[in-house]
Parts: sequence; structure tokens; C-alpha cells
Amino acid sequence: MSPAVFQDIVPVGELSSLQAMKELVSFPMVNPVFVCVISYTATCEIPQITFAGANPLLLRFTSPADAEFLYYGHCKCIDKVPVTPDGKPTPAIITRAALRLSGIPFFVVEAGSKIKPSIPHISFNLPPGNNIRSGIGLNIGDVKKAYEYGVILGSQFARTNSTVIIGESIPGGTTTALGILTALGIDAKNKTSSSMPQNPHDLKNQIVLEGMKNANISFGGLQGDPLKAVSILGDPMVPSVAGIVNGILRLTSSNAHVILAGGTQMASVLAVLKSMDCPLERICIGTTAYVAEDRSSNLAKLVKTISADIRIYKSDPHLAYSSYPGLQAFARGYVKEGVGAGGASIAAMLKSGGQINGDILLREVEQEYYALSSK
Repeated sequence: MSPAVFQDIVPVGELSSLQAMKELVSFPMVNPVFVCVISYTATCEIPQITFAGANPLLLRFTSPADAEFLYYGHCKCIDKVPVTPDGKPTPAIITRAALRLSGIPFFVVEAGSKIKPSIPHISFNLPPGNNIRSGIGLNIGDVKKAYEYGVILGSQFARTNSTVIIGESIPGGTTTALGILTALGIDAKNKTSSSMPQNPHDLKNQIVLEGMKNANISFGGLQGDPLKAVSILGDPMVPSVAGIVNGILRLTSSNAHVILAGGTQMASVLAVLKSMDCPLERICIGTTAYVAEDRSSNLAKLVKTISADIRIYKSDPHLAYSSYPGLQAFARGYVKEGVGAGGASIAAMLKSGGQINGDILLREVEQEYYALSSK
């Protein structure tokens, strides 16, 4: 992949990021709020599709444990925080550090999680998603419900908050993102990210092709019906987040802005919004440098295909310079993003007026990591 592709993604929080800070000043940080949508798709149970969770039996706990960690600094539904098979920590450690440093409040929306988190949360009362190989990712009624509930909730955030940062936690979500993008006619083949350094593109492509065959649809066959595309090849997170965003941006009495905090999964949300003719003027994508500079995917090209007007910003929490190997691994292609880590970091930097940067964020992340290892 040409290094030029990275020029479309603007850094935030470094000396070279004056351009980004000037552009993002239009994203008001008077009273921002962070929202994390947790969900589940049985697609993640396909062997070798995700690195989330220490073993397949723990995948169902990944999202609720992430949410609990944001509140408590530890988890209740499992004994330890979500980790990869060899012990690399959840990206929620970055998100929690950014939120604590900045004082940004947050809410958790449970939208089809297999396990309910032991925290105060907003529930959309949705079932988990199915394995999209079957061609039935979700019941269409549940997709519509997720979207409608999202619109209602988003309109409330628009009345009370200047900028809403929306993250997600759903293992296997880059595969369902590929499915949605493909059904909507966007060439996402070999462009979605992964929690692993060796991105399993062949497996992802095979899964999506099987789902399309079983649903009797072809590439781009659902361009005019994004909710049906989600029902066939998607997961409960996508319509929930799309609804929240639409509820925020369509409230004419509000000037609230949205940061979609994530990587290629948020590209699928963006594609659904574009297909629904949602206004996109007050929206951007915020991710980590680890996704933005991932040579096994191409977030910039995906987003540009959907809308040339959407800007992508990246934050670098400097984990490459950590003294802990588990944190250094993020910079080596493991985990990379999730739980809104990149967008939350960017919001923290903006809210602080630039006082929070990558070095400060690294120190806070290391403190969180040390606290975990001491328990």
C-alpha cells in the first residue's frame, strides 16, 4: 500500500497536528459525552476470525467486560479484563485513561450483548446477532427497532451535549462491516481492519460470500435498502449507532457534532447513514494511529468511497514507547482499536485545549495497566 494513503488521515495531539486542531475547533467541547455501544455477533465464533477474548468461550464476555472496566477499572462478569490469547489488554484501557484525564462523562448502550454488564446502562433490548454465513444476521424487525431506538436516544443527546463521541465493542465486527459494505456496493474487499497482525482477509471474504449466496443477493444488491443489508450481513451495533447518529444530526434545533470513534466498523455505519440520506456535515471519524497506519487495511480509501467530505483523524497514544510489552503490542498490529479508544483520545486532547497529548496519555494508560497487573 502506498504511504500516500495515510495523508488522508490527519494526526491529532502532536506538534504536527495544528491543521487538525484548527479543523476540529468546530467540534464544540463545552459539554461532550462519550457513548459506547456494546453488542455481539455469533460470527465472532468462527475460528481464527478475531483475537478478542482469551479463548472462544470468553468471547461473549468481551463487550460487557469492556463496559464494566470503563466504570470500575476492573470487571465483574469475568475475573480479568478482556485480553487476547497471549494476554494483550483490551483497548478500553486507552479509553478509560482518556476519559479520566479529560473528565468527559460516558454512557453504555447495550444493544444485543450476549451478557448484560453489571453497571448502570441503557438497554435496547435486542437479541445478539447470528452468524452471517447463514444469510440471516438479524431479524429485520430487530434491525428497525435498533435504528428507531437509536434515533430516539440520539435526539436526546443532541439536546444536552455539544459533541457526542460514539464507540463500540463487538468481537467479529470487522467481518460484519465487510458484509454490510459489500451489500451496499462498496468495494471493501481486503480493506477492513483486524485485531490481529495477520489480517484474515480470505476467511472474511469467504464468510461474506457464503452469506450473500444463502441470502440470494449480489454485490451492491441492497444499495437502496441499508437496513435489509444489515439484517442479512450485519450485527446489532451498526443500526443502533446509525440511529443514534441520525437522531443527533437531524435535530434541527441542535448544532451537536458527532465523532465516530473507531475504524472500519464505523465506515459501515457511515455507509448506512449515507444510504439513508442522513446529513453528514457535522460528523467525522476518529481512530488510533494503529488503524490509520495499518497496511493490511485501508480505512482512508473506504471512507473516501463512501463520502469524500468525511474527515478522518488519528491519535497516537505512544504505546510503542511503553515499558510494558503488552502495551507495545498495539503498535505491532495487535488489537489496534476498539471501545472508542481513538475517538476518546482525540476528544480528550481537544477538551484539554492541547494540554493532553500522546505522552500524557501514555503515562495514564501505563498507570491503568500497572493497577491491573497489581490486582
